[in-house]
Amino acid sequence: MPISFYNTLTRKKEKFIPISADKVTIYSCGPTVYNSPHIGNLRAFVFVDILVRYLRYRGYNVVNVMNLTDVEDKSIKASIEAKTPITQFTQKYIDLFFSDIKEMGCIPSTYYPRATDNIPEMIEIIKALTENKHTYVADGSVYFKISSFKDYGKLANLDIKTLKKNADGRLSLDEYEKEDAKDFVVWKAHSESDGEVFWESPFGKGRPGWHIECSAMSTKYLGQPIDIHTGGVDLIFPHHTNEIAQSEGATKKKFVNYWLHSEHLKVDGKKMSKSSGNFYTLNDIKKLGFSPLALRYFFVSNNYRVQINYTNDVMVSSTNSIKKLNDFVFFLKNIKSSTGDDANCIIEESREKFIQAMDDDLNSPIAFSSIFDLISKTYKINLSKESASNILDYLREINSILGIIDFSSEEGDIDLEIEQLIEKRDMARKAKDFKTADNIRDELLKRNIELIDSPQGTIFRRNK
Repeated sequence: MPISFYNTLTRKKEKFIPISADKVTIYSCGPTVYNSPHIGNLRAFVFVDILVRYLRYRGYNVVNVMNLTDVEDKSIKASIEAKTPITQFTQKYIDLFFSDIKEMGCIPSTYYPRATDNIPEMIEIIKALTENKHTYVADGSVYFKISSFKDYGKLANLDIKTLKKNADGRLSLDEYEKEDAKDFVVWKAHSESDGEVFWESPFGKGRPGWHIECSAMSTKYLGQPIDIHTGGVDLIFPHHTNEIAQSEGATKKKFVNYWLHSEHLKVDGKKMSKSSGNFYTLNDIKKLGFSPLALRYFFVSNNYRVQINYTNDVMVSSTNSIKKLNDFVFFLKNIKSSTGDDANCIIEESREKFIQAMDDDLNSPIAFSSIFDLISKTYKINLSKESASNILDYLREINSILGIIDFSSEEGDIDLEIEQLIEKRDMARKAKDFKTADNIRDELLKRNIELIDSPQGTIFRRNK
């Protein structure tokens, strides 16, 4: 079964056919580094991580770029308010971004270009747009004329004739509302509000507009066209719409073949915002007692195109699911028998279902059901050490995509007293004396000994 993705541009699932037979190019909109990433941002970054991991698992050489937007309206304003040079101000949040995605289990992208390191490339694209008659100058700034680009708005399915315009039809801000169709700035003339942030250019002293940054960095590192461009649904318009107009307007080539967008994340059923008191960063999640991997599990176990709702109850459930997976790994590592049932059929059935699900637009809920179905079936058979090892190998295989299972648990030695308590508990359970059995379990938990009941008997692990 071939891989298929839902393409925002065509609004349908399409068979994935990369430009190169063995290589896939991916551009992803990264953080705007003026504040701490919130968990909605992290969902988009984890989605990219799963996409890249899965394509590599399926044999592709993936080259992926995630940009760092370190100059635009918000970062300039925040750096001036903080009375800190913009490079020093944004570095703090760049470091925080890398720390967060590392804790979330994301593997590094191939490149992380910074906007401020690619100003010459942006200037060249603006010059090409000017030569192709897509720009004009007003009040010292260079604007992209959206009426000059025939297919403007096709990604967002917009009809610009029906949308509102302001009085002069232009907007110098980096972001604006979906109801507004305006010529947008690609080079913004320097003003007092920009402080000391400016570059010299053929168009005068100023700085690039937000949208032109991604066009320049994607073209520089990946060329045109790109196989896949990702981002959150909030970027479809205006950002990705403007990227298409700029990139195709400058090069006269198709910009991107497949557009993949991750959906919004709500918190307690509401849009996340500081004013609503439901704005969470990764540090906030940890303060609530939840691990970054539990948050990753919540993201990964849901399809990226489905709007999801964060609650503390969901995080408790995710924590318990991760524990179930890790308990299963510990159980497999403790199998001692040299004889038992062959588990190859269970493994192959799970692998086939997992791949079919992930090939279908990264259908992770079905993929996860294949894993828990494997666990359920495994607990019902008599495993040999060899079969347990084969299942562990398979779990490592799929965890190279999911990144949520802990394989560090090891067998441990216990002293005679604890061994006798475990035996006493087993006898109590057989006699249906569950009160005694529960009391012994509680006593062992106080000693950091956790018991796991399995068809092969009671095994234990020491809690960290």
